[in-house]
Amino acid sequence: MLPEHINRLVWASDPQLSPDGSQIAYVVTRVDEDRNRYRSRVWLVPSDGAAPPRPISAGEDSDASPRWSADGRLLLFTSTRRTDQSGKTKSALYAMVTDGPGEASLLAEHDEAISGVAISPDSRKVAYACRVRGEHYANDDIDRRPPRKIDRRMHRLNGVGFTLDRPTHVHVMALDGGGEPVDVSPGDAEFGSPSWFPDSDRIAVARTNTAERILAGDIAVIDLDTLIVEIVTDGTGVYGSPAVGPDGTVALVGHDDATLFPHNGKLGVLAHDGSVRWLTETLDRDWNTFPVDTAPTWNASGSGLVGIVADRGAVHLRQVDLDGKITPLVTGDRWVMGWSAASGVVAFVAEHAERPCELFVLRNGEETRLTNVTDSFVHHARPTRAERFTAPAPGIDDEIDAWIVTPDDLDPDLTYPMLLSIHGGPFTQYGDYFYDEAQMYARAGFVVVYSNPRGGSGRDNEWGRCIRGKALGGPGWGSVDYDDLLSVTDTALERFPFIDSSRVGLIGGSYGGYMTSWIVGHTDRFAAACSERAVNNLTTLDIGSDIAGVAKFWFGIDALDEGGLEELVRLSPITYVDQMTTPLLIIHSDEDLRCPFDQADQLYYALRDRGHDVEYYRFPGETHELSRSGSPIHRVQRAELIIDFFTARLGTE
Repeated sequence: MLPEHINRLVWASDPQLSPDGSQIAYVVTRVDEDRNRYRSRVWLVPSDGAAPPRPISAGEDSDASPRWSADGRLLLFTSTRRTDQSGKTKSALYAMVTDGPGEASLLAEHDEAISGVAISPDSRKVAYACRVRGEHYANDDIDRRPPRKIDRRMHRLNGVGFTLDRPTHVHVMALDGGGEPVDVSPGDAEFGSPSWFPDSDRIAVARTNTAERILAGDIAVIDLDTLIVEIVTDGTGVYGSPAVGPDGTVALVGHDDATLFPHNGKLGVLAHDGSVRWLTETLDRDWNTFPVDTAPTWNASGSGLVGIVADRGAVHLRQVDLDGKITPLVTGDRWVMGWSAASGVVAFVAEHAERPCELFVLRNGEETRLTNVTDSFVHHARPTRAERFTAPAPGIDDEIDAWIVTPDDLDPDLTYPMLLSIHGGPFTQYGDYFYDEAQMYARAGFVVVYSNPRGGSGRDNEWGRCIRGKALGGPGWGSVDYDDLLSVTDTALERFPFIDSSRVGLIGGSYGGYMTSWIVGHTDRFAAACSERAVNNLTTLDIGSDIAGVAKFWFGIDALDEGGLEELVRLSPITYVDQMTTPLLIIHSDEDLRCPFDQADQLYYALRDRGHDVEYYRFPGETHELSRSGSPIHRVQRAELIIDFFTARLGTE
C-alpha cells in the first residue's frame, strides 16, 4: 500500500437487518479524491444473498444511518445533500418506502449532524439526537457574538468544538411528516442514543452532564405525553448505550463506579430500583470498545442479548443470556465494527489485517460474506499479512500480544529497518484490524511491529490499571508499559533475524506519542522517532485539553494538589529533553483539542533551543483524528512525511 492508495479506501459499515431478517441495509463509504472528502451511500442486499447488492441512495455526499420501521415498510437515513442559502451543509433525515416505487421524502433538517435514529415500535414516530445551538449562535457574524460564559471544565470536544452552548438533545417527530420535530430533552445536559419502549410512548436515553461530573453517565426515561425526564440510574456510575427489550427491560453498557478509571465496560440490565444486574462478570473484558456503537441487541424472545467485546487484539460478537451464559457468535482474528440482529439472523461488518470492512451474515450457524466492496482497493494496495507473536511481560508471569507486518517482497537473506508503533489511549488496543499505516510503512521497506503493552484494553481490569499513578498505587505512565515495549522490541530482534538491530525506529500518536517522547528521553537505542499528537507536558495538558481534569483519574493527583506538580513534572517527557539525542519528527494538528498543539510547540522549542535534531510539521484544519479521518490529501501528505523521514534516517532498499 502506497500513501496515494488512501484515495482508494472503501469500506462497509452500519448493517441494519429488516424486522423479518430478509434484507440488510448498510453503508458504503469511499474517498472522493477530486473533492478531497469522504462520500457514503446506503445499499440494500437480501440476507440470503439471492440477489446482488444495490444502492438505494444517491451517495453524492454523506448518506448514512439506515434504520427500518418495525413494519418493514420504511427505511430512514441521514444525508448531508442539502445546503442553506449561504451554502452551509444541512443535516437531513429522509424516509424511503421499501415496498414500492417513489423518491425519498424529507422529514427534518438541522444545522448540526443527526445521529441515533430510532423508529417507534408502532412505526408512527421517530426519535433522533442532534446538537441544539444556543443564543450565542443567533448572529452569523462571529464578530458580533457575545462572549461565552464557561461554567464547567469539559466544555469543548475534539472534532466538535464548543459543547456547553450546543448540547446534544433528543428530538421526536411523526413519521407521516405532520408537525415539526420536538426537543424532548431541553436544558444543559446531553442526551443521546434513544431506544423505544414497546408502548411507543416512552424512550430510554443516555444522559451526561459535565457541569455535574466528568467521565460519568446515566440512563433516563422520557415520557412523551408529559415530557417528564426521569433519571433512573443512581448517578454513581458510567451507564450508556441503552437498549429496550420486547418486555420493556432496559439493557445497557457501563460499570458502577464513575471514579474508577480505566474500567472494562460490562453488559447488564436495569432493575426497577435503578440498580444494574451485570451479565458479563465472568468475562473480564471491555464490552464498550472504541470506536463501535456498543448498544446491545435483543433477541426476539427477550431472553438474551448480542454484544461486542474486545479480547486480546480481536473484537468479537457474543450471545449473552439473562442468566449470564456467554456464547461466542463471531470469533476469529478480526474486528467486528457493527452489527444488528433480527428474526434469528445476525448481520455484521468486520475487517482484518489484510482487508477493510465487508458485510457478513450469520444464519443457522453458517457465516456468509455478502459484499466485495474492498476488492478493488485490495487489488491495488495488496495488503500483507500480520503475524501474531508474543513477548514476555517483565516482572510478571504473563505475555504481551504483538504483531509484525513485513514487506511483501521480503528476502530473508537481507536485513531491514524496523518501526515500533505504539497505540494511543492508553486504554485501547492494537490487533486484528486493517491498519493502513503499518501497510504503508511495510510497502516502503520497513518491518512494522506493534503490540498491546500493559495499560491497554482487551485484557482484564488489572492489566489496564497497571500504569495508574503513585497516588492510586501504581507506577504511572512510562513504567511497566516502557518495559513491555522494550521487551517486544527485544523479542522481535531475537525472533526475526531479517531485522537490522542498528536501524530500529519508533512511532506513536497521542499516548503513543507520549511514549515515543518518553522513550527517546530514557534510551538512545532507537535510531529515529516520530512523536505525533503527543502528550509532552502533563502539567499543562491537564488544564488545556478538552478532557481537562482527567489526570486525577489516571494519576490520582493534579498539578495544584500538594506534591502534584512535582509528580506530573516527573511523568512529563519534556522533563527529559536534555537526554533526547534521537532524531525526532514531531507532527501535530492546529485544531487538536485532545492534545492541543502547544504540547508539540513546547517539545519542539525545547529541542531546538538545545540544538537537537528535530523536525516539526503542523497540519492546518485538522484535529486529533488526522491519521484516521483527516482530509484525504492531508492523510497522504502525513504518510509521505513519515516515510521520507524514516527512509532518510534508517535507510531502506
